[in-house]
Amino acid sequence: MGDSFNKREQEKRRQQKQEEKERRKAERKANSAGGGLDSMIAYVDEFGRISDTPPDPTKRQEIKAEDIELGVPKREDEAPVLRTGRIDRFDTSRGFGFIQEDGTRERYFVHVSALLDEVGEGDKVTFDLERGPRGLNAVGVKKA
Repeated sequence: MGDSFNKREQEKRRQQKQEEKERRKAERKANSAGGGLDSMIAYVDEFGRISDTPPDPTKRQEIKAEDIELGVPKREDEAPVLRTGRIDRFDTSRGFGFIQEDGTRERYFVHVSALLDEVGEGDKVTFDLERGPRGLNAVGVKKA
């Protein structure tokens, strides 16, 4: 007799769960705002703002695929600016030194591999700058 009571109780609980599930389903259906795809669509206007109204077809502009640039625009061929300065200090045994730029008084590291001419301390030079691991380095250094 104990088995049949447990089975009836289990059946009763299962029935209650099913009714609760149906009730929640009906409640969700009643509270939904129509749903559907139309309520989920958003548009972007010409200024990049998100809007719920579709764009005006009269304002549409045709754009060629070739006119779209991805990434960084190509640089125009610029002539590198040659800087001038003096060799402030140069250690020939270690192969490096510093150049003090005319005008700004900035000091730039220079390595022997960046020299185009042989230089010594106090020589007037022209050079270019290149970003190195520890900042700007003088490259293409030659006597002025």
